[in-house]
Amino acid sequence: MMLHSNIIGEGTPFIILHGFLGMGDNWKTLAKRFAEANFEVHLVDQRNHGRSFHSDDFDYELMAEDLNQYCVANNLTDIVLLGHSMGGKTAMLFATKYPDLVNKLIVADISPRYYPVHHDAILEGLSSLDFSKIKTRGEADKELSQFVHEEGVRMFLLKNLYWVEKGQLGLRINLGVLKENVSEVGEALPIHSIFKGDTLFLRGDRSEYIGEADEAIIQRHFANSRIITISNAGHWLHAENPKDFYAAVMNFVF
Repeated sequence: MMLHSNIIGEGTPFIILHGFLGMGDNWKTLAKRFAEANFEVHLVDQRNHGRSFHSDDFDYELMAEDLNQYCVANNLTDIVLLGHSMGGKTAMLFATKYPDLVNKLIVADISPRYYPVHHDAILEGLSSLDFSKIKTRGEADKELSQFVHEEGVRMFLLKNLYWVEKGQLGLRINLGVLKENVSEVGEALPIHSIFKGDTLFLRGDRSEYIGEADEAIIQRHFANSRIITISNAGHWLHAENPKDFYAAVMNFVF
């Protein structure tokens, strides 16, 4: 089964992988800017997310293989590959498995190490949405606010809402499988996975996902890498400071 994508622009192939509970559309604004710089931007929905297929199986090996099949089907080589959070983990593994396909790798606010599960409240909140009763986005937001207090995070999560049919809301994500396999999201890059190509790690100055202790592990897996800190930004650095994020990416790819 093939991953769903939205392709914007023409030029050098540039694949963007979203984070956990996200979708390619989260990146549309930046994708348009990358397209203006002569890139063919592929906003890919990973399995069990967005408009891509649902599957009972969910781990990084499978997601890296999904991306390989996508590249083969679309005849993509010499790609720029950008992944955020969970997407960054997929991108790292893909680059170590298929180094000949990746020209430049960009990893946004995630390290190769293991992360403990920390999405409990979010998953509980999404599971509490009863669409036999909830008929509007506002009602969904009100229910979710009991579990997720940050409005920005709720707005991001509620992008998954869609009309299944007239008068019937639902979520695009495969929530049951993602809940069951949430521990997979934090899995570390396999210890012997190495990518020697040009790599950029971007971290938010208000985020704790990449700390000083991560610098050695990043160097071990990605010897030809550098780390840049984006100011005034947390984990959603591309949304919180898109100007500096865009500038850092452009400086790296050209």
